[in-house]
Amino acid sequence: MDLIDKENWSSLSADVKGDAYEGLLEKNAQDTKSGAGQYFTPRPLIQAIVDVMQPEPGETVCDPACGTGGFLLAAHDYVVKNHPHMTKTERKFLKEKTFKGWELVQATARLCTMNLLLHGIGSQEYEPIEVGDSLAADPGEHFNLVLTNPPFGKKSSTTIVGEEGKVSKEKDTVERDDFWTTTSNKQLNFVQHIKTLLKVNGRAAVVVPDNVLFFDKKPASEKPWTKKLWIYDLRTNKHFTLKTHPLRRENLDEFVALYKPEKRHERKATWREDNPQGRWRAYDYEELVARDKASLDIFWLRDESLNETENLPPPEVIAQEIVEDLEAALEQFREIAEDLDRTAGVLSLDPQS
Repeated sequence: MDLIDKENWSSLSADVKGDAYEGLLEKNAQDTKSGAGQYFTPRPLIQAIVDVMQPEPGETVCDPACGTGGFLLAAHDYVVKNHPHMTKTERKFLKEKTFKGWELVQATARLCTMNLLLHGIGSQEYEPIEVGDSLAADPGEHFNLVLTNPPFGKKSSTTIVGEEGKVSKEKDTVERDDFWTTTSNKQLNFVQHIKTLLKVNGRAAVVVPDNVLFFDKKPASEKPWTKKLWIYDLRTNKHFTLKTHPLRRENLDEFVALYKPEKRHERKATWREDNPQGRWRAYDYEELVARDKASLDIFWLRDESLNETENLPPPEVIAQEIVEDLEAALEQFREIAEDLDRTAGVLSLDPQS
């Protein structure tokens, strides 16, 4: 920002301002010390997801864990780029009625709101971002698309730093009548919440640990709507890092082409017995439910790094990954220790204990 003075900034177009702000968010997310990366989904991944979801003018789009707004912004840009001849009514709907997001952290919500405003989304009468826990209740609103990267982890509670440094705890166990199970698993709770948020025949794309999940919400049926599960493996023998080998949009070109969002019935798997390294494969419903606990932890490609040490990541990358794993484990142990302290305090106050 030091390179842009006040007068030059004021004269820039909305697109340039928005792109500059988005660039600052991305640069800040790469600073692992700040922890900002937890709110910043890689933009190449978001772009590929939006490319296969194909939002249309007049459709509503929701992100119940919106971070700095990457999914909402990408969906907006997709509609503008692919529908240059929208009517005035469609453009007004895109600006003021299409998008809705929830963000738990107030400071991040402000970043998101500014990001959207700089890209022409929202107005004084319409604020698309709501601060709060989106899992707390069914908002009563339903959307054509839900695109999101919800927070990961299975901690018993979440530490929230609000205005003026006020610290509070939010329990992760969610009990809702519209959920099919009560659990502290954040990912499962968000998947259940997304089911509620979708209109009938709405569609969702959700980033879950080490995977991305796509599904449609269909009307009730005696027989399962799912006939096949399609999986693209971008994990085996691939290694992306934030700085030395970042994920780029072209790394996902094959997946987008094979997904065939407009012609799903024409999909063809690249995996075959005579092509065991194919990354695109389909599994029948019967085959999936026959697996132990219907597990979707599915692998079929041979991991070359298990046998060839030269394929291992650089030592500094391995060291950083170990540090991140240890920090995550330490955080979980702190949560356990806090819970034990609270439990001990309650017991000490109980004269019957």
